[in-house]
Amino acid sequence: MTLQEFHRSSSEPTRVSMGRRSLLAGSAVAVLAGPGCATRSPYVAAGRPIVLVHGAWHGGWCWQRVTPLLTGAGHRVFTPTLTGLGDRAHLARPDIDVELHARDLQALFEMEDLRDVVLVGHSYAGMPMSLLAERLPERLAGLVYFDAFVPESGKRVIDYIQPPERREALLKSGRETGFAAPVPLQALGVVDAADLEWAQPRIVPQPFASFERPIQLKSPAGNGLPRIFIACTKPASGSFGQFAATVRNAPGWRLHELESGHDAMIIDPPRVAELLLAIAREF
Repeated sequence: MTLQEFHRSSSEPTRVSMGRRSLLAGSAVAVLAGPGCATRSPYVAAGRPIVLVHGAWHGGWCWQRVTPLLTGAGHRVFTPTLTGLGDRAHLARPDIDVELHARDLQALFEMEDLRDVVLVGHSYAGMPMSLLAERLPERLAGLVYFDAFVPESGKRVIDYIQPPERREALLKSGRETGFAAPVPLQALGVVDAADLEWAQPRIVPQPFASFERPIQLKSPAGNGLPRIFIACTKPASGSFGQFAATVRNAPGWRLHELESGHDAMIIDPPRVAELLLAIAREF
């Protein structure tokens, strides 16, 4: 798809219902079953590298349930952990900011020589992803803001947090401790007991500088590259619904609506993988 064709196709949102969960499950089983399977996934030839970047308080671990479905469909998948989080929490310092996290991503691209990449940033990752789009645009096929911040230059994460009482709580904990205390996973849509048992021990505080230092961009977020926003709508998040509303009719954007909570990669990985596989073919 050319950039002009992409822009022409961006006027209407695509809605993805959780009621069709079995569709990807069947395709994934067919792919993972190997060459002897009679039915092949329609996505198996796409093959673009996919980089999945986690949000605040999380780590690369949060994509564990999605990754096999993407690799089984023929993609190379990378799930980096940003400095100070996840398995890199032992490196945490209060002064770790968006700039360092953008450098984390740039190092991955350069060390792995990644090109023609579908870059997916969940939640907070919309911030460092936007910086990377200015630094390595020639290596990107397109950007997927997965219920993520779509920042304006000079803005901070904390400026976008909703509702106001949550913003004030994060400011208080951040200024007192140097770290933003995690919000409850239930507030991110994770309510299943097994999901909570798996995810909760892996959640860590976020270095507060990444929330309070402003981002500096030379162009609007996405740097003119093809870009998609995935809005998680069941329930919708107050902090991210504002971005879905902004990009809905904006030139150069395409909107998908996913009937899942904010942490959809934990809640419904088959549906997330199905949508990402389809998107990888759109760019």
